[in-house]
Order: sequence, then C-alpha cells, then structure tokens
Amino acid sequence: MGHPRQMRAVLMTGFGGFEKLSVRDDVVVPIPTAGEVLLRIRSAGVNNTDINTRTGWYAKDVIAPTTATGAPAMISERADVGWVGNVPRFPRIQGADACGEIVAIGANVEASRIGQRVLVEPVFRLPGEALASARYFGSETDGGFAQYAVVPSRHAHRIQSELTDTELASFPCSYSAAENMIGRVRVGPDDAVLVTGASGGVGSAAVQLCRRRGAEVIAVVGAEKGQALKDLGAQRVVDRSEDLLVALGRRAVDVVIDVVGGPTWPANLELLRPGGRYATAGAIAGPQVELDLRTLYLNDLQLHGCTVLDHDVFRNLIGYIERNEIKPLVSATFPLDQIVAAQQLFLTKKHIGKIVLTCGDT
Repeated sequence: MGHPRQMRAVLMTGFGGFEKLSVRDDVVVPIPTAGEVLLRIRSAGVNNTDINTRTGWYAKDVIAPTTATGAPAMISERADVGWVGNVPRFPRIQGADACGEIVAIGANVEASRIGQRVLVEPVFRLPGEALASARYFGSETDGGFAQYAVVPSRHAHRIQSELTDTELASFPCSYSAAENMIGRVRVGPDDAVLVTGASGGVGSAAVQLCRRRGAEVIAVVGAEKGQALKDLGAQRVVDRSEDLLVALGRRAVDVVIDVVGGPTWPANLELLRPGGRYATAGAIAGPQVELDLRTLYLNDLQLHGCTVLDHDVFRNLIGYIERNEIKPLVSATFPLDQIVAAQQLFLTKKHIGKIVLTCGDT
C-alpha cells in the first residue's frame, strides 16, 4: 500500500466559530470507489465559502454581511444552510481548492493516472446533469483540508506547469468562479468591465481573466491596494469608499462582475449601459439588496447568478495556466494545522489574492 491508513485533516464538527475546527491526526484515509481517484493533497486554498458554511451564513434568515470574526452573526436552525440547501453532514472536511497527485485509483480508472499532478475542479457535475445535481468539494463531499481526498476521476484535471503546488492551489475555486461569471456575461474586447472586491481571490482573478479577453477593466478596491490591481492589468482603479456614480457616471460600463452586494448594490445597475450584463457569485457586504425593477427592464439589463460551473470552464482554466496566460497571486501560506490563523488573516481582508494551506507529510 503506497499511503498510510490514517491522515491529518481538519474536521468541521458543527456550525459555530473557530472552536468548530478540529485538527486531527487519526482520520481514516478514504478509499476510492469506481470512477474515483485518491489524491495526496499538497496544498489547499482558503475561501469565503469555508467560513460562510461553518457560520451558517447561507441560511435565508441570516441577512448580515460575512462576519469579520469568523464566528457566526447568527446560528440558524433552518435546514437550508449549505450551498445547495442541504445541511452539511458533520464532521466534514472542508476545502474547495486543492492541488495534489493521484496515488490510488478505483475501478474503471486507467492505471496511467497514478502519479499525475492534478487540480480539482471544485464543482462535481456530469454532462447533462441538472444544476441541482451538483456537489461541491469540501461542502457536500469531503475536501482538501486534509492530506488525502477522493474525487471523481473526471474532476481531477492533469496539470503540467512549473508553478509550485502552493501557486497552483490558488487557482481552482476563485478563478473558476470568475471565469464562470465572465463566460456567462460574454465579456469581450469591446467591453468596459467593473470588478468589485477586486483585491480578493475572485476579484483579482476576474481582473486578469477580463484582461485576457481584451476588455477594459475598472477595479474597485481600497486605496492602498490600487497599484497592485493596476499591476494585474486594471486600467483604472476606484476607491471602494467613493460613490461609484460620482466617480464614473451613469451608464459607464457594459459589464459588472460583483462579489460584494450590500447597501451600495443599486449603483451597479445604474452604471450599466442599456443592454448591460451583471453577474454575481458572492455578497460579502450583505446578501439583501434593493432593486428598482424599472432600472432593470427599461434598460434591457441581464442579471446572472453564478455558482455551478459551466462544463468548459475548468478545462479552459487549465489551458490558461499551462500557457502562462494568467498568474497566481499568493499572499500568504500556513501549514494545515494553523488553519485558524490562516482564516483569521483571511478575514482581515488586508491581503491581495489567496491564502493557501500546505498539507505537509504524514
């Protein structure tokens, strides 16, 4: 047997604060079944969804912004506290981002896959399956905050790159979420695109991916991060404390890529030109917003909610990485057993890009 029977993993034991994260060294290494592979996880990225799930933020009766403490603003008793309306099964190993290598296979998987370096596509869905059938790595199934994980073979994408495991682990969740939004709203070289929350994982990915398509990018960030976003390709930076309508004027952009939401959300639609497109995959400033339907229908706007990945998104992303068309942006790394410190730093929102956990050796 080429791997141990037990591993280090971080178990989320229930809804709550950091006390619900338990680092254990006696977790049983999973066994791949038919169509699955076992990965030796090398690095795993930290995401908002890890914290939002643990704190019960996805419940409909929680209306607060994502909390800055990592403890829940409200522990909900409702059942719809997962991404897709299901209560996570506890204990759960979280972690939607993972880079690793295949060390074992289940039935119906080619033996040549053993030894391949891979990135995990974090949304598991077969071609033709309904959106509601999707399962999320680290949410509906155990994820990457461990030394080993099993995933469907088709969602373990071989990657050939000179980037480090830590750099590669910064890509899957954030960049696929950004590319999914960008694809849904059909960003092209003639578009002016506003990216909110542009210093975060998804936002910084969106800046790069929109520039890759030749679009003009306007990034909304804190003033101290402005130059870093210009270095990523943003042609213009607007301080997040500014009134966007004053700074840019009405009907200034063709597309808005948004992960912020919150009380200033109505300005997003006022900024769009007639026929403009808006996409969202997050709401860190608050999930409830005010919508004037007249702004929507009188301007023929399109609104896109984006969670489940379109089928070509992740394979395209692998190509972008291998051709060096996008670059990783790793702000800090922590060993797996320091996950609380990593999430505490993540919640300060002072970083640019991603924070990544290194999973170490058994």
